[in-house]
Amino acid sequence: MRSSMNSILKSTKAVQRCRIRSPVSRALSTADKTSSPPNDYVQGTTTHFGFENVPIDQKESKVRNVFQNVAESYDVMNDFMSGGLHRYWKDELLSMTGVGPITTALRSNTQMNVDFSILDVAGGTGDVAFRFLEAAGCLERAKSSGKDEMNVTVCDINPDMLRVGERRARERYGNAVIDESQALTFKEGNAQCLPFEDNSFDVYTIAFGLRNVTDVDMALRDALRVLKPGGRFLCLEFSNVTNPAFAAIYDTYSFNVIPAVGEVVANDRESYQYLVESIRKFCNQEELKSRLEKAGFSNTKYTNMTGGIVAVHEGWKPME
Repeated sequence: MRSSMNSILKSTKAVQRCRIRSPVSRALSTADKTSSPPNDYVQGTTTHFGFENVPIDQKESKVRNVFQNVAESYDVMNDFMSGGLHRYWKDELLSMTGVGPITTALRSNTQMNVDFSILDVAGGTGDVAFRFLEAAGCLERAKSSGKDEMNVTVCDINPDMLRVGERRARERYGNAVIDESQALTFKEGNAQCLPFEDNSFDVYTIAFGLRNVTDVDMALRDALRVLKPGGRFLCLEFSNVTNPAFAAIYDTYSFNVIPAVGEVVANDRESYQYLVESIRKFCNQEELKSRLEKAGFSNTKYTNMTGGIVAVHEGWKPME
């Protein structure tokens, strides 16, 4: 196992040396660029599960099984899958939301009693939600009595992922932020039919989860539904590498290294083979932007990071 891990780490370092100097490429696709509406994401009776075609009604359970298998090792595996870059990408996502300055301004105005609610979908282990908690000052606020007006809800279809996330939150921050100030909530739910009322959230984020949804169009429509008018949607997801030479290196790493890491670290090659394949089957940058527009979002755009390995897509719910 030691020799296998050493070879994997060498491959990881090789990919890190191939990083583009500026991990965030401000290649934005704006609403000025017109494109024809995409076809429905789900057509016919089958859909893709990685490179495999499966009946539509089977994909959800197959994806659930994948994340049930990797729940305990998921965040460690993200380090191997991205060469550690997923931490930087999530920090950039936080910065793009503006949660820090927005909540600071709201808390400083004692004349107003305004709530600010964030929904992080497919965020079971809490990695993104914890960033929001810290940026919004929720940990300091939890030392006082009463419910926090700033709050983060983690919603995930997989109870095993949620269990890991809540346990991590209690170990890291204590119980008050969940039980007393209620700044952090964990809720089981499907991105395609979220268990929340209309117009409930100011910000909706989903990081590395949209490609695992059976019907992406349905999930985007439900994201629009639960956002408040003027609310903002942000999706951090693996995307289409823009440089051919870099794409070849990335493909070699993805298909040869990541499944091998899964086998060594998590004793689960198949789940990580699926994760790699699911990236290749997902929308490219322009297609996902078009799907956001089709769902009803306005002012849509995307930001490539690390040469398009990932992209952040964003859009706004129109004011009613």
